Amino acid sequence: MNDLTPQRLDPARLAAIAKELRRRASRMELSRLYPDETQEIDGKTYHARRLYPKHLAFFQAGARYRERCAMAANRVGKSMGMGGYETALHLTGDYPAWWPGRRFSRPVRWWAAGKTNETTRDIVQSILLGEIEGSGATKRVSGTGLVPGNRLGDRTWKQGVADLIDTIKVRHASGGWSVLGLKSYQQGRGSFEGTTQHGIWLDEEPPLDVYGECLIRTATTQGIIMLTFTPLEGLSETVLQFMPRGGE
Repeated sequence: MNDLTPQRLDPARLAAIAKELRRRASRMELSRLYPDETQEIDGKTYHARRLYPKHLAFFQAGARYRERCAMAANRVGKSMGMGGYETALHLTGDYPAWWPGRRFSRPVRWWAAGKTNETTRDIVQSILLGEIEGSGATKRVSGTGLVPGNRLGDRTWKQGVADLIDTIKVRHASGGWSVLGLKSYQQGRGSFEGTTQHGIWLDEEPPLDVYGECLIRTATTQGIIMLTFTPLEGLSETVLQFMPRGGE
């Protein structure tokens, strides 16, 4: 006669299983944003996408326009909910069924940039890739950002800047590899010269010469440029590019 008494799992084993489940859940943020209806998962509330009409309008405009700017106050979801979310979709090709914007059917070359090396690392990189784990030869990103960790591939580190990635590969739904490059305006216009890109996300207001160089990088691909920032410098040259009638 078989013994059907449930076997008691070792507490250490249970703890390891729970930890692994939490790790996997932390890599699912991209698929959880903008649900049909508001829901709570793992103690976090994800609001229905209809409650974000400005965000949806921003996405939809990408299907028609190469240049877009989300210019708004702080803490309204510009970086993560607009620029970061759309960048992650293009890198992975994991577009939700409701997606109204531009779609790429094949892997993309993409840049994401912030004002300084530090803000690029602490904001842009963190949003897309998660935090830095380990050190030395074992150093890696956690994969708890918007790009799922199991889609991340080979990476290179930027020289002279602690914990800032230079380029990283992202597995695209089509089977190939997208390539994400991280940059900063601090590096100057010259660092934005060179290769063509399918898209560029500029988080924080860029100098006009950097923005102009980004337009050139995306010209031959008919790629897209997204800006997400709060206009802290007033009616600057860059801001005026997106004001009706040049800010008159």
